[in-house]
Amino acid sequence: MDIVFVDANVLFSAAYRDGAGIARLWDLDDVEVVTSQYAADEARRNLSDPQQVIRLDDLLRRTRIPTGGIAYGIPDDIVLPRKDRPILAAAVAVGATHLITGDVTHFGAFFGRDVAGIRIVPPARYLLEREERRSSSVSE
Repeated sequence: MDIVFVDANVLFSAAYRDGAGIARLWDLDDVEVVTSQYAADEARRNLSDPQQVIRLDDLLRRTRIPTGGIAYGIPDDIVLPRKDRPILAAAVAVGATHLITGDVTHFGAFFGRDVAGIRIVPPARYLLEREERRSSSVSE
């Protein structure tokens, strides 16, 4: 099972438009979608239309959002802006297998790499890689 931690921009994109392709992430078998309150709050702040907020709330009801005082960190050699460090740290704390983000500016250098045991990928790449894994396991 994949445990995918979604960044605020993924939440935003999934809620922005009815029928957004990335929203199918929440319907995949063997995938648990996780985020943080930090990411959920950021996505909510950036959505202005009431229907978008309703879609976000629906997605968040199907998303695990850990609560409580989790102590976590990231490796010292990972260089990220202050606002993005909590995203990776939260993904580490929940034991995510993947961090899905569309933030090319700050996470792009890590795309396709494993950082602290988490594969960092943009949404489309995650969906493609997942399909490739499923296809190869069926053909074996």
